[in-house]
Amino acid sequence: MAPWSSYEWQVGWRYLRAGRRAGRRNRFISFIAGVSVLGIALGVAALIVVLSVMNGFRTEVRDRMLDAIAHVELYAGERGALPDWRAVAAAARSDPRVQATAPFVLLQGLVGRDDMLRGALLRGIDPAAEAGLTTLAGRLDAAGTLRQLAGGGRRIVLGAELARALRVRAGDAVAVLVPAPADATAPQAGTLPRSTVFTVAGVFDAGHYEYDNTLALVHLDDAAELAGLRGPSAVALRVAEPLAAPAVAAGLAARLPGPLLVRDWTQVNRTWFEAVALQKRMLGLILVLIVAVAAFNLVSTLVMTVTDKRADIAVLRTLGASPRSVMGIFFVQGAAAGVLGTAGGVALGVAVAAHLGTLVPALERLLGATLLPASVYYIDRMPSQPLASDIVPIALASLVLAFVATLYPSWRASRVQPAVELRGE
Repeated sequence: MAPWSSYEWQVGWRYLRAGRRAGRRNRFISFIAGVSVLGIALGVAALIVVLSVMNGFRTEVRDRMLDAIAHVELYAGERGALPDWRAVAAAARSDPRVQATAPFVLLQGLVGRDDMLRGALLRGIDPAAEAGLTTLAGRLDAAGTLRQLAGGGRRIVLGAELARALRVRAGDAVAVLVPAPADATAPQAGTLPRSTVFTVAGVFDAGHYEYDNTLALVHLDDAAELAGLRGPSAVALRVAEPLAAPAVAAGLAARLPGPLLVRDWTQVNRTWFEAVALQKRMLGLILVLIVAVAAFNLVSTLVMTVTDKRADIAVLRTLGASPRSVMGIFFVQGAAAGVLGTAGGVALGVAVAAHLGTLVPALERLLGATLLPASVYYIDRMPSQPLASDIVPIALASLVLAFVATLYPSWRASRVQPAVELRGE
């Protein structure tokens, strides 16, 4: 359709604002138009805020995960000790993307004190090598906590939530229970747990509830003894770019000799990331439908306007206006409402998303309730990350829906017959 002349824009814009200085009927039509614009604005704003929160939530949890876990892990094929972990680590470091390596032993067990027991994931580490592997270990090393872990010293570092649940602090004794080694010679080996007393060397706060509530660090030699192994069972790697970890893992799996199980951090947490991605898609779809409902409210507004302006349309047609020009007038009216609603929604959504970290705590204080419990959502604050890759498609989708909603009423206006409408005038 060719661009309309200036009078179509002027008349269409005047119709959009007509109710401010006209009769009761025009004021009602203007009110309905205002509700439509407000509905589009609120729908667009809600969509931007929700997707920004989902982006921030995913990024925040991912970053806190990567503070506490390795980017890539190489396990022995049969979950035993690696025959020569140093050779495996050296082969992995031949990849220029690998920045650091460290041996470890991973086993599940129970940590208890008095009559309290909690499930824990025991990670046996080499304190000197682990300090360069994760941000969490680097902080603990700087604080001197990791240096208290010595082979045979029976000392343990607990997550903050785990220590709080057991009501222990540095210097207290805890019991560590693990399954007996499978090759033990005692009767019923592998079914009776083994209990060892450890002294709490310190407490860490990873900022991620799952790790703070379940992770415990011990020395590599102590963990190997508990697991009945003669050495590390795996090697952990840190890569320069965490998002490149899957590619690094795939390359190592194809190149390293021996029956090794290679896992990267995205595989370890795949279920969580897939759930977040699915939730983001479903919430986006639901909110787009809300925007669509608001946009199509413009249909009723424009139909009412066309009905009210039939005589005006007939006069314009008599003065020489073409059906295309009449259609353009009402298309301008509907499109202007869509543009105003979309622009207002984008401005409101970006403003709320950018200040969500301040608004949510204020709302929690006002309501006296916690909106984001760490035990459910892993983090204790509302993150937000507005992205242009979300905002631009949202704005375009809103405009397209608004423009489509104006087509039928505009076409209906162009079909008005001047002779019929002016017959009774």
